[in-house]
Amino acid sequence: MGDSSDRGGLGDLVSPGSGEPLTLSGDTLLSPSGERFPVCDGIPRFVQDTGYAESFGEQWQRWRQVQLDSATSGSYSAERFSAGTGWTAAELRGERILEAGCGAGRFTEVLLAAGAEVTAVDASAAIDVCAENNAAAAAGRLRCIQADIGALPFAPGSFDRVFCFGVLQHTPDPRATFLALAAQLRPGGRIAVDCYRELPYVDRWSAKLWWRPLTRRLPRPLLRRVVEWYVPRWLPVDTRLARVPRVGRFLVALVPCWNYTGLLDLTPEQLVAWAVLDTYDALSPRYDNP
Repeated sequence: MGDSSDRGGLGDLVSPGSGEPLTLSGDTLLSPSGERFPVCDGIPRFVQDTGYAESFGEQWQRWRQVQLDSATSGSYSAERFSAGTGWTAAELRGERILEAGCGAGRFTEVLLAAGAEVTAVDASAAIDVCAENNAAAAAGRLRCIQADIGALPFAPGSFDRVFCFGVLQHTPDPRATFLALAAQLRPGGRIAVDCYRELPYVDRWSAKLWWRPLTRRLPRPLLRRVVEWYVPRWLPVDTRLARVPRVGRFLVALVPCWNYTGLLDLTPEQLVAWAVLDTYDALSPRYDNP
């Protein structure tokens, strides 16, 4: 992270509440009216990890590199990014990009590889994992900020592009969150977001809505232990059920299990890790608004 006069440093940060410019004094950002925001481990902190995104902070602290292309030796994140945005590496080089809800940094890695200048934001402690996972590739082109993406510490029109995948449905008001992100674009800028669809039928992916009224009320450590226990044991059964003609799609909806067998070319160990991670990801968040 550069000094406060750098384009990618702290000089363009503003108070999320008042919009006042911030200056760095030691390890604290100060506004003219006396607001104070800590900078810890080089990361400005505008929220504490105790809100609706807390489950994601715990999740990415535990499964830090499961979905990173550099860890899987695959290109699943890069392929999803390309298919979802239509953006090319040539277009991204040198662009100033806001990545909202970065998690552990699976897409941060893709953006940095394309030569973009990335501001990665997450409301949870996942921001520390993103910073650590991408430190080697950052080359002065990454800054990480812990903030609510509905109350961002930037002036409107600060970015060439905004990217936000896998996040909107987990906020209290997806529409308001989208509008807040769109406001960050310069004139002529580009935004890429996604949001879960509300499916008209029941399958593996939508059946979580049956279970969430229970699972989101469980203590998260208990839910995590339950998922880590049953998913590796259930995965082979789930794979066989999925192959039952005509009714397999409904059978696999009975027990939540994010099974990528036949969908992603992962090793058996990676299939288990992805299944545990994404099953917990589906059952634990406070909000899920397709």
